[in-house]
Amino acid sequence: MSRAATQLHHEQRLGETLREWLPNKLAPEGHSDFRILDLDAPDAGFSGQTVFFTASWTTPEGTPTSLELVLRMQSADHQLFTQPDALRQAAVMRALGHHRGVVTPKIVLEERDSAVLGAPFYLMARVHGRVPSDVPSWHKRGWTVELDAGDRQRMYDNALHALVSVHAIDDDATLSVLRDPAMQPGTCALQGYLDRLRTWYEDRRSELVVGADVLASAWAVLSSSAPDTGAEGVVWGDARVGNIAFSDDLSVAALFDWETASTGPPEIDLGWWLMFERYLCESLGFTRLAGVPDDEAIVRRYRELGGHVETDLGYYTILAAFVLSLITNRLARLLVQGGLDEQTARSYPTAAVTLVQRYLDEFSS
Repeated sequence: MSRAATQLHHEQRLGETLREWLPNKLAPEGHSDFRILDLDAPDAGFSGQTVFFTASWTTPEGTPTSLELVLRMQSADHQLFTQPDALRQAAVMRALGHHRGVVTPKIVLEERDSAVLGAPFYLMARVHGRVPSDVPSWHKRGWTVELDAGDRQRMYDNALHALVSVHAIDDDATLSVLRDPAMQPGTCALQGYLDRLRTWYEDRRSELVVGADVLASAWAVLSSSAPDTGAEGVVWGDARVGNIAFSDDLSVAALFDWETASTGPPEIDLGWWLMFERYLCESLGFTRLAGVPDDEAIVRRYRELGGHVETDLGYYTILAAFVLSLITNRLARLLVQGGLDEQTARSYPTAAVTLVQRYLDEFSS
């Protein structure tokens, strides 16, 4: 069976399952004419499959109703992360979405039983908007390049404002959703983050395809030079422009990809934000587009918008590049298994490890 035929068969089976299982979960009692329309199930990603579709029905009163939905299913294999948990991500989005300035997709329902689709999943309302691309980099191609400098600046400012809103959340009920229940009492949030990272690093260390020595040096710095901070707030975990959907007016339509959300100082996210811009721009030989701020301007504007930076960000950019190196090393293995040539697959962790070394040099100078 060809790849296209296999994909079509997968979508047909998925549609049939949803038509049987979903009506009583979604539509009111007494409804009629339930349908699954426009189902699109792209090839599964490495952190879970995304499926787009519209569910429609007629209410008992005769009113046609439809919902545009996105299904996110936990990947059963090929993990980038050590402990995937789709339902935790749904709980995080549900908790964060109540806060002003933090726009997350509305969670419609969650299903823990793997017997339904083969893995836990959740449904959320589909958000229409434009998302800056990672591949190819939004700094080089795509709709962001077509904007004028003023619009890019406005887009970026809206993104930073959203990040500040995330970091402004401080109520314990929300933070409790993100805290690691296994963290020892009395452990500060940053140390808890580092403890989990150490476990992840040790689990992946034997599988590294690029940069084992550099990452060992980086871990020595990270474990011995952690800032003394008791700060605890929301850590997005993947805070970047490419995880934001923008409306036509360039306002923020949604913040997504909360798979690695946790708690800690906001510098964890800000370091990731700075590192990822460099990863998608200067590391690829590009120059930032007019209207896109450099690192110094990003930090300055973050502060102007109300964000707090208590310490030098050098440590946190090393931390970010280290985490990205673990992810991309794992990604390289999975891409090769999927048929991509090894040279191209290794280019992703190579760029990340190069950033680690660059940040280490800057930190020690």
